[in-house]
Amino acid sequence: MALKYLHTMVRVKDLEKSMAFYELLGLKETRRMDSEGGRFSLIFMAPPGQEECPVELTYNWDGDDELPSDSRHFGHLAYSVPNIYETCQFLQDNGVVINRPPRDGRMAFVRSPDNISIELLQEGDALEPAEPWVSMENTGHW
Repeated sequence: MALKYLHTMVRVKDLEKSMAFYELLGLKETRRMDSEGGRFSLIFMAPPGQEECPVELTYNWDGDDELPSDSRHFGHLAYSVPNIYETCQFLQDNGVVINRPPRDGRMAFVRSPDNISIELLQEGDALEPAEPWVSMENTGHW
């Protein structure tokens, strides 16, 4: 049996906020489907050059009160980055809380506006531990 990865779907409450968050991570919209009859939109976003690995943002036009306040049942999305410190600084400068700072120069966690946990991993070897990340405490949970 052959198996091919297609996408990961996450439900979102505020489409603009969620898309802005994933754009901060470097993802771009690759495809969109709006269903008048079903009253929903599917927006596929992926890193440039990796369109085969999208996140599908599912947005229900009439709201989505069924979304849990803590999406721990989901796990997380994971992306590698060329410099974990620069990525975390950029996200923090744009209002994203760093839930698990990259104290080890290797791994960090942030959350989307819809509470989706996002793991960021340093490409290759871990960077040398550096401030302010080494001294930064966890915020919330990840």
